[in-house]
Amino acid sequence: GLFVWHLKNTGIRQIPCQFVHLCRVANDRLITFQYFNFLKRMYVTQYNKDLSQRAKPKSDSVASPFRELQQLDQEKKVIHKIRPILPVHQPLNVLREVKSAAETEDFVTPVRAESKEDKQWKEMKLRLDDLPGILARLSKIKLTALVVSTASAGFAMAPVPFDLTCFLLASLGTGLASCAANSINQFFEVPFDSNMNRTKNRPLVRGQISPLLAVCFAASCGVPGIALLTLGVNPLTGALGAFNIFLYTCCYTPMKRMSIANTWVGAVVGAIPPVMGWTAATGSLDAGALLLGGILYSWQFPHFNALSWGLREDYSRGGYCMMSVTHPGLCRRVALRHCLALIGLSTMAPVLDITTWTFPVISLPINLYISYLGFRFYRDADRSSSRKLFFCSLWHLPMLLLVMFTCKKSFLEKKDKGDLLGESHGRAMEIRLP
Repeated sequence: GLFVWHLKNTGIRQIPCQFVHLCRVANDRLITFQYFNFLKRMYVTQYNKDLSQRAKPKSDSVASPFRELQQLDQEKKVIHKIRPILPVHQPLNVLREVKSAAETEDFVTPVRAESKEDKQWKEMKLRLDDLPGILARLSKIKLTALVVSTASAGFAMAPVPFDLTCFLLASLGTGLASCAANSINQFFEVPFDSNMNRTKNRPLVRGQISPLLAVCFAASCGVPGIALLTLGVNPLTGALGAFNIFLYTCCYTPMKRMSIANTWVGAVVGAIPPVMGWTAATGSLDAGALLLGGILYSWQFPHFNALSWGLREDYSRGGYCMMSVTHPGLCRRVALRHCLALIGLSTMAPVLDITTWTFPVISLPINLYISYLGFRFYRDADRSSSRKLFFCSLWHLPMLLLVMFTCKKSFLEKKDKGDLLGESHGRAMEIRLP
């Protein structure tokens, strides 16, 4: 009995000490609701390991295609296995590391599940509201607008009275032919455009439209365009339009992966539209049409060579054989050579009786400026000089054609000159007659 009484007295005396010790431990361990939850998990793990949740193994049976969405939802449901918890006497920093690791695992796993769902192939649906924009990008609407503008310049420079109906028919037919050629070009270059950053967002590469729809669109533009040029304008203009489509799609497009000669063939393609405008107005292929075609031919080399210089990596990935990739020195020399050729071609315009002599004088400053930038591009061979030459070519061509149109010889002046020549020739014949 004395021994039991001694134990009770001893326990009563130690209660205050244990309470103080518990308060100290609480201050050290920061006992909160989360900490009590942590203790409960520790108890379940250590004394009842059968309650640990385990991920169910995936069944070997192949699921039906109609249950793919259900399987994706099941993959999102992540069940974590409760890890063994460190004892209570561990330091506070160790407990915090365990808690942060558990929270990190809970945060990362759903993100992985979502990324797995994002990688699934999704069918792209074509909406009618997006179709005009897609077809505009398929036909390269900006390039088509440039082609139509050069054809209009050729029509305006022809030494004949202006016919509005013929002008509209020629412009519409040329635009339709350009849309057809650009669409067929993109149809052939889908596997190569997908490797280039500049062209990887084209409609056929992204699968926004089917190849069959692209071919049908090209046919619906090309056939009416050529028929309009042939029947509405004249057969010569229609033949030039059909030849240009053939040259662009069947010669230039495959040559881009075979030889650097594709640049010269592409320059011929770009030189034909002003010739078509001239033939649409006159019905004949004169020296003035060849001069306009020569100006467009030479202008394209500084324009395209400067553009391709900044896209050498893209052309290499796409497998295109360009001067800027395989022959960089030749690329710069050709650009400078044709910049200087623009000065000579501008001087030929008054000689061929297309413009007055003020045209080569007024156009000399802009031709000298683009030649200077071509020389800088040839000497420096860097992206900065190529970029300056490219942007200069964008405003140089419309400025040159505008100056050429303002200095054009009027039709009445040529008619009066022709009448005077005819009269003088008639008088000479009368004198010779007895």
